[in-house]
Amino acid sequence: MQIYKVGGAVRDRLLGLPVSDVDWLVVGATVEQMHDEGYRPVGADFPVFLHPKTGEEYALARTERKSGRGYAGFTFHASPEVTLEQDLTRRDLTINAMAEDLHGVIHDPYHGQADLQRRILRHVSPAFAEDPLRVLRVARFAARYAGLGFKVAEETLALMRQIAESGELQALTAERSWKEIERALMEDQPQVFIEVLQACGGLAQLMPELPDNLPTLAALRRAAQSQQPLPVRWACLLRGLPAAAIKALNQRFKVPRECQELAVLVGEYA
Repeated sequence: MQIYKVGGAVRDRLLGLPVSDVDWLVVGATVEQMHDEGYRPVGADFPVFLHPKTGEEYALARTERKSGRGYAGFTFHASPEVTLEQDLTRRDLTINAMAEDLHGVIHDPYHGQADLQRRILRHVSPAFAEDPLRVLRVARFAARYAGLGFKVAEETLALMRQIAESGELQALTAERSWKEIERALMEDQPQVFIEVLQACGGLAQLMPELPDNLPTLAALRRAAQSQQPLPVRWACLLRGLPAAAIKALNQRFKVPRECQELAVLVGEYA
């Protein structure tokens, strides 16, 4: 059994940023071994366990195969034979596909450290295009790290266009879409999220009510600079739209009531 820190904890430590949550990966273990070590399963259908003392999540190494539409249309295979590299290859971006062992050694088969230095958001493999949620995730990462100079790689943007053109974004649930939108709007530069979605064609699929020239992005940027809460940022994005368009967007993403109400008020009186 080999245990690694993976994903955001490794990425942010290398960037010199605070690390809040740690994801753990277990290679070479069976479900039975995890039970014997005292780990508690999170659910019956997914190989994730809670540490007996810390309560942190530990996932068994796995592979994934596309089996249906949307971000949930995957079947996974977890076994002791799945290698670290095989698990990391299913991840979205190279900067998220690094692992750190318990001795502090970085395992980086897809050159995430080089892309950190180049300030590039680059997909790990062509399998990136199998998960439409990654369009939103990459746009969100672009917003999060824009202040550090990060840009989306052209080849990754091309795959995001491919996903948008396929219609797969329509298969995303309202809840998963809104979760990404909400998190992106609360980043320091949320306007970058919208700009990246527009560049890849995803915005027209997800929010066709927004105009091409997006005059509200300046207001959204100012709201972020003054650290306004989520309802203000959502209202800034929708400012100037017809009432029917605001209603449609609120309903499509099942937006929280506080955000809905402020967007409607701003639409009426601003």
